[in-house]
Amino acid sequence: MLPSAAAILPFLAASFALSIAPGPDNIFVLTQSALHGCKAGLLIMLGLFTGLLVHICAVALGVATLLHSSPFAFAALKIVGAGYLSYLSWQAFHAGPLSLDAEENIPPRPHTLYLRGILMNVTNPKVALFFLAFLPQFTRPSRGSMPAQILLLGLLFMLAALPVFSFAAWGADRIGVWLKKSPRAQTGLHRVAGIVFLLLACHLLFSR
Repeated sequence: MLPSAAAILPFLAASFALSIAPGPDNIFVLTQSALHGCKAGLLIMLGLFTGLLVHICAVALGVATLLHSSPFAFAALKIVGAGYLSYLSWQAFHAGPLSLDAEENIPPRPHTLYLRGILMNVTNPKVALFFLAFLPQFTRPSRGSMPAQILLLGLLFMLAALPVFSFAAWGADRIGVWLKKSPRAQTGLHRVAGIVFLLLACHLLFSR
């Protein structure tokens, strides 16, 4: 059996509210969409959602409890994640304005953007711990398999987040049209993105 409607409706409302709240994922989609267009933001979003699936499966299988109980595993994943975000920050600080020449203005390849979204999420142990605390609240042992309920709730969470992230990508793309006409604004946004990545890296590295 699956979670009841009485559990699913408040879960969807909570998931939508959490998706709207500013966080690393939607900020990531916003900055990349503004720099490289709506398609880039959507590819990042697909990568982020793939990373979410990894965390959801980890919770369903009980793997996330390892992060909760093992300081070494938690610290190792934090260091990897902070290192990757620092690398993205370095890239952003060293990026120049985009050329208006279509042949020179080449955004990152689709698979690069997709993998960037996956790595952004998979290397953040706080996502696994969030789902470990959040998803089981809406399950009921009497409704059947707990892993199946958690997997379904995880998919519903992504469904609630989908319109929020899609709108963020589209809206940031509109800003990007203006940015392409202003090299100074492009450079400024690269610096902002670099600062955001660096702050996210520090936040992750020093989180407990």
